[in-house]
Amino acid sequence: MRRRFPLAATAAAAFLAVVVVLPLASAATSSGSGKAKAKAPVAPPAPPNITALMSKGGCKAFASLVEKSPDALSAFQSAVEGGVTAFCPTDDAVRSFMPSYKNLTADGKASLLLFHAVPVYYTLGGLKSSNGPMNTLATDGSARNYNFTVQNVGDQVSIRTEASDAAARVRSTVYDKDPVAIYAVDAVLEPVELFEPVEAPAPAPAPVADAPRASSKSKGARHPPRHVADAPGPAADDAAPADQKKNAKKNAAAGGPCPRWLAAIPAAVAAALV
Repeated sequence: MRRRFPLAATAAAAFLAVVVVLPLASAATSSGSGKAKAKAPVAPPAPPNITALMSKGGCKAFASLVEKSPDALSAFQSAVEGGVTAFCPTDDAVRSFMPSYKNLTADGKASLLLFHAVPVYYTLGGLKSSNGPMNTLATDGSARNYNFTVQNVGDQVSIRTEASDAAARVRSTVYDKDPVAIYAVDAVLEPVELFEPVEAPAPAPAPVADAPRASSKSKGARHPPRHVADAPGPAADDAAPADQKKNAKKNAAAGGPCPRWLAAIPAAVAAALV
């Protein structure tokens, strides 16, 4: 009997270990793993791909130009995190502008592309209440202004530059989710730093006063042409001086017979003969 007691005690201890200790250890392990999973950091969402959004919204040609310009692409991607509002020209607008775009240098192309975005997130309602000049991603201090002016007439949002006589109009909203907004415009924005400014139109000439109309009484009447007197010639050509006229009269009275007296002589002679 004494030999069996230790065996029974050992069996009882093993039983307790299986029934009590193992579940507690398993629970502790699962609890520790749960806490570890809860503490694992959640990866932040990836920033939106601004060129991909432009392509889907009808600005595929403009997005392609941005992707081909390393400086412009990196500036757009960096601006996404801090907030950006882009104005992408439609494919038709870019197609008609390509001859002018090809004449620009690499730096000029990058500046033109960055001129189409401002480093601030604007909703469409915010744009409608923001009339005035705005800095763009191409702005670089006072040396490179690269500003455009937002103008609103009613519900229409327009963008004007000094290098173009017509404003570009916002046609549609491509994407609007803080911190990125993209709007499609119907023309390429031309910065005055790269293109000649538009000359101001010459003022219209002053209206000329109409000549007075003839009255109803004189309407249709014809007037003889007015004679303009010639300038007077020398006095000797027009008439003899006054003193010469007086002398001529004296000579006629003194030596010249009177015409009436001479006519009466034949009548007197005829009467005497009868």
